[in-house]
Amino acid sequence: MSCYFVARILIHDEAEYERYLDKCDEVFARYNGRYLAVDRSPIPLEGTPEDGRMVIIEFPDEPSFRLWYDSPEYREILAHRLAGAHCTSVLVRGKN
Repeated sequence: MSCYFVARILIHDEAEYERYLDKCDEVFARYNGRYLAVDRSPIPLEGTPEDGRMVIIEFPDEPSFRLWYDSPEYREILAHRLAGAHCTSVLVRGKN
């Protein structure tokens, strides 16, 4: 079953976040994920609007997601994303 990594990212340190961006595509290319959306200005429809970009990445299944997210390569660059931005992320499982 597909699953989706969904993140809201509000950058507060551009230089630190750039360190993440410099390596993220290289690391991501080794796994079975697919970017579905990267939107710097998502349009709020309901609830309290949050600032920041929205990223949605699809994986074929949860084990594929875990291989990427828990990999030593991703953990190393994730530190730059977390230091450079306030991030809220969730894993959403697809419908059977």
